[in-house]
Amino acid sequence: MKPFIQVMKALSDPNRVKIIKLLEQKSMCVCELRAALNISQPSVSKHLKILEASGLVDFQKNGLWVDYFLTDGRQSPYAATLLGSLKHWLNEDPELTGMITEIPVLDRETLCKR
Repeated sequence: MKPFIQVMKALSDPNRVKIIKLLEQKSMCVCELRAALNISQPSVSKHLKILEASGLVDFQKNGLWVDYFLTDGRQSPYAATLLGSLKHWLNEDPELTGMITEIPVLDRETLCKR
């Protein structure tokens, strides 16, 4: 039961659900997620750690950046099921729709100031 509870707790925070919906669009770095969510970098990092521990999100080093992306769900059948369902949920939510339309203008070079 513990893996199931871990996934459910990970999705119990609105910002973590928003991160999942943003990562459905493309892999993103912390700076891009921070700008999209309009929250602090430490908060984004904390949320990502929780999502990673639950098997929903993983990361890969990409040059100067660390890109976060949705897992394929192999680590947890609960994560796989919920990620599959979330693709169909909340797509008409105005707040999420607004965030998703802003993704193309998020320039990691500018946001991360590297």
